[in-house]
Amino acid sequence: MAKFEAQLNGDFQTILREIEQGIVQGSASATLENGSNFDNGSFRCAVRVFERHSMASKSRVSMNVTLLGDGQRVFLSAITAGGSAAIFFKINTIGEESFIREIERVTARFR
Repeated sequence: MAKFEAQLNGDFQTILREIEQGIVQGSASATLENGSNFDNGSFRCAVRVFERHSMASKSRVSMNVTLLGDGQRVFLSAITAGGSAAIFFKINTIGEESFIREIERVTARFR
């Protein structure tokens, strides 16, 4: 499992759109599987689940992305799972780490 968290600055909807488009366009096999939104005044929350095929482990890797926003202040938490072919413990986390690097790349301009 790999994790990336960051404080971002910018318009919540713009950041969310950049993440959705950037992750899907950043990999030939990446898909947006599902999502959820919550708004309460200026506070916003968006959860997205992405999935892609990992060539390194020959399996699927998922990434949960949560955005919390209040005005121009946005908190991002991205956590990956899967990507290991082992039964009892993880041997290969290359696919998860590679997926996390995509969210780091996509959000770099907002940090």
